[in-house]
Amino acid sequence: MRLELYRYSSEKDSTLGLIFLVNDETNKKDFLCFTLEDEKREVKVYGETRIPEGTYQIKYRKEGGYHNKYTKRFPNIHRGMLHVTDVPNFEYILIHCGNDTSHTHGCILVGDVISQNTNKEPFLGQSSNCYKRIYPIIADILESQKHLSIKIINFEEI
Repeated sequence: MRLELYRYSSEKDSTLGLIFLVNDETNKKDFLCFTLEDEKREVKVYGETRIPEGTYQIKYRKEGGYHNKYTKRFPNIHRGMLHVTDVPNFEYILIHCGNDTSHTHGCILVGDVISQNTNKEPFLGQSSNCYKRIYPIIADILESQKHLSIKIINFEEI
């Protein structure tokens, strides 16, 4: 199993996407959620630039402010932050809750509802409910397979 993130709309300050869970044997794709990220930039600006297209490993991050906060916020499911690792020139890229680009800081936000971003600031809704729904799925795969990758594809550029 792996995750695939399809970025479909990139505007001045934001990028919208979809995450699918992909079965490696059958290539069957199951929709998990919508995503919100910062915009694409040619020159990285700390905390305001999305990570590059590519394939990255997801591991647990069990230290830091988000880990401590999510341990309290989601005590029944939290096992560690979903950390997108080995991204060139980026550190501490997490998959987490949030509603708008002020919450991203280069990370991938997840939610069940999203507004368009072509003529207004996007809003990612039902983020906590989404996180509570998808986190156990992703965590179980991460623990059973001992590794999990996310492939990020920029459809807005195709």
